[in-house]
Amino acid sequence: MSFTITTADDFTLIEDNNPDKIYEQFNQLRSQCPVAHTSQTGGFWLLTRYDDVKRAASDTDTFISSVKAVIPSDPRGIRRPPLNTDPPAHTPYRTALDRTLKPARLKRLAPVLETHAQREFDTLLKAHRVDGRDDGNKSQASQIDISAQFGASFAAWVEVAWLNLEDETAPILASTAAKWVNAWRQQNAAETSAQSARLYDLARELFSDRKKSKRDPELDPASSLLLEVGPDGRPLDDELLVGALRQSLVVGMVAPPILIGDICAHLSRDRSLQARLRADPALIPAAVEEFIRLYVPYRGFCRTPKHDIDLHGRTIPAGQPVTMTYAAANRDPEVFESPNSFILNRENINSHLGFGRGRHRCAGMPLARMALQIALRVILQRTDDFEVHGTLQYAAMPEMGITSCPLRVVPARSR
Repeated sequence: MSFTITTADDFTLIEDNNPDKIYEQFNQLRSQCPVAHTSQTGGFWLLTRYDDVKRAASDTDTFISSVKAVIPSDPRGIRRPPLNTDPPAHTPYRTALDRTLKPARLKRLAPVLETHAQREFDTLLKAHRVDGRDDGNKSQASQIDISAQFGASFAAWVEVAWLNLEDETAPILASTAAKWVNAWRQQNAAETSAQSARLYDLARELFSDRKKSKRDPELDPASSLLLEVGPDGRPLDDELLVGALRQSLVVGMVAPPILIGDICAHLSRDRSLQARLRADPALIPAAVEEFIRLYVPYRGFCRTPKHDIDLHGRTIPAGQPVTMTYAAANRDPEVFESPNSFILNRENINSHLGFGRGRHRCAGMPLARMALQIALRVILQRTDDFEVHGTLQYAAMPEMGITSCPLRVVPARSR
């Protein structure tokens, strides 16, 4: 398969969302056209080489986020902090969120999230039991969607725990966020607005409560945001704070379910690795880091250059969006040996761009990393085996990866 050049300057994105086919196009662009342009989705430039993506993502003075942060962008054109802002306006929001993700807070959250993961997974195992056979012996098995069911529900509980929301909010958030992101991917403005309004209701309720009764800013994101002031020394605008909370409600709802699906699909193919990680949970943190490199679910994060950029013999004009294609960068063979292979304890694993770079590096990185480790540990602890059993479904741009991963799961015999 090859990518299609529609003019002397344009290429055509493949229509298939299967990651294998997308990576094939990335590989061809990286070697033949590392600074590529397409007229699709409103028109944008695409970078596929690691050094180019890293440099652009790190240079937040030149490549700004306030014009467009993702492609395709919100069909209504709405911009919220901190994702859609640049320094110095961006700084207080990021400072506030970082304050609530320090190691001491994560240590307190870890056992809470472990309990949520165990409960959600056990509930699914019980609710979706089917007869099955394991090594020729009659046994019970379960059929669950590890992405759309476990991944989505656990991600919601991570948000609830981090934001200190009421427990009954978790299923509401999981359902609403899923509907919102699907409408966004489909560029359905009416449905995006309807689901976003529900998310705003949650954000406004949280904001109103914290204005009346602030909590420890080290432990509560809304209270931490209320502590900050803008570059002019004045309190931040209430509506922008609500927007930041609305952004926080969904920031962790998109990528984790995709990554959990990708990880389980990989372990379904590599049963020896699955068994090895189950037998030695101490390997899970290193495995998760390599999984993040291998399956980072972003292909449409975007920046806009403030001035013309000359790169590899082409000129990217000022004001035209450029995608930070982290999924392509993380498989650049010039940086990562055998880039399409899983290598446990890869020597340069810390170089991966799974969480971005620069001021807009993922604010929730330490929480996301910990949550993924917990999710994988619980899945492995509570199973003797699992395999993909059904049709995989894939994310549309700006993400990539598995959104529906049906598994046949054999529960651990000790349970």
